[in-house]
Parts: sequence; structure tokens; C-alpha cells
Amino acid sequence: MNIADLRRDNLRALLNERFEGKKAALAHAIEREPSYISRCLSDKAHRKKIGEDFARHIEKALALPNGWMDRETTEAVPQASERPNSEGASVTNIREAPQPLHYHRYPVISRVQAGAWTECVTPYEPGAEPHEESTDYRAQGKAFWLEVQGDSMTAPPGMRPSVPEGTLVLFDTGIEAAPGKLVAALLADSNEATFKQLIEDSGQRYLKALNPAYPLIPINGNCRILGVAVEAKTRL
Repeated sequence: MNIADLRRDNLRALLNERFEGKKAALAHAIEREPSYISRCLSDKAHRKKIGEDFARHIEKALALPNGWMDRETTEAVPQASERPNSEGASVTNIREAPQPLHYHRYPVISRVQAGAWTECVTPYEPGAEPHEESTDYRAQGKAFWLEVQGDSMTAPPGMRPSVPEGTLVLFDTGIEAAPGKLVAALLADSNEATFKQLIEDSGQRYLKALNPAYPLIPINGNCRILGVAVEAKTRL
């Protein structure tokens, strides 16, 4: 049995023996959506494979021994209150189980993809989904992450907000783009989304960089707002 099938069988065993077959309960425990679990357990050719990182994440989230997802075993699944140690003996899991949070996962797309993605009903074929990031934010519309490029949204020291290069920003297409909001926009003369602050002065709207070294961009029918920024993540 290959490693992908083995991990799928072990995930199914966890679902049935620890979570009584309830995908929603398992999904909450490992910070995924129930539909994501369904895709991992699917018998169809386009099922979601459980990779190395996700297998280790499952083990950590459920207090399983490292490498448990890769084992070919007929032993009962360790319950939440105990787990086997490296010698096979049961040890008590004394940490308090955290209350499950409802996490949502949204795709990380490129600046080039952004405009087309917000227009699509089914933007990806099964099995061709992009990388996703999780958050407890529930979007009002379709939502997507963009990674900030360049320093146009890096404000001077001491000024807020400031969104440096490399930050992942979550955009919600269901929120009204009011002046003052940070937005992803598509200009008529560009095939890439730009990330700026929407401002208004004397009835004229502009896209403004948080870095004062960049000029204002007037909006005069040459721009389509793709989404409003609602969250940012920065990795160290």
C-alpha cells in the first residue's frame, strides 16, 4: 500500500473510531472544513492527497505519536485521553483539550489571477486547487489571499496601518469598498491587481499608497475594486 492510501485509511479510522464518523467534528479538531476532509477520503481519482505537512499537523492536533499517520497497523486508534509512547505503552494526555474553533480556508492567488478569479463561479478544476490559508474570519462574499509585493504599502515608521512586503492579506469581495478601506483593485491598463487605500477628496476618488513616495492614482472609470482587506498575516 502506498503512503497516500495508508494516510487516507488512517484518517478514515480516526474519523470512525474517535469522531463516530462525524466529519464536522474531525474537521474542527484539525482546523479544516468538512468538505476538505471529504476530498481527502474520496475514492475518486481527483481526491486530495494527504501530504507530509498535513499528516504531521493531524498528529499534532490529535495528540498522536509522530509518524502515526504513516503506520500500517490494525491496532485501535488512541483515544483523546491517551496515546502510546515510543515504546508502545499508553500514556495519559494531560493537556486540556481546546474548544474547537470554526476555521475557514481561502485560496492564495497571484496578482494576475485576482481579476479573473473574482469573476469565476468555478475557478479551478477538481484536483487543481491552489494553496489555501485558514482563518476564523467568515467572509461575506468570495474571499482570497494576496501576498504583498514591493514597499508601496509600507508606511513611514510609527504610522499605522503599514503592510510590508511578504504579508498575506485576505480580501472579502462581499464588503462595500468605502473611502478609507484598503482594497485590491484592477486598473484598466494593467492585468495585475494592485493593493492600495481607497480615499475620496472633493468628490474625486483615488487609490493611495501608504508609502508617501508613491503618487495618488485617480479613479475615473479606469478601475474595478476586487475586494476589501479584512485580515493580514506576516510570517517571521
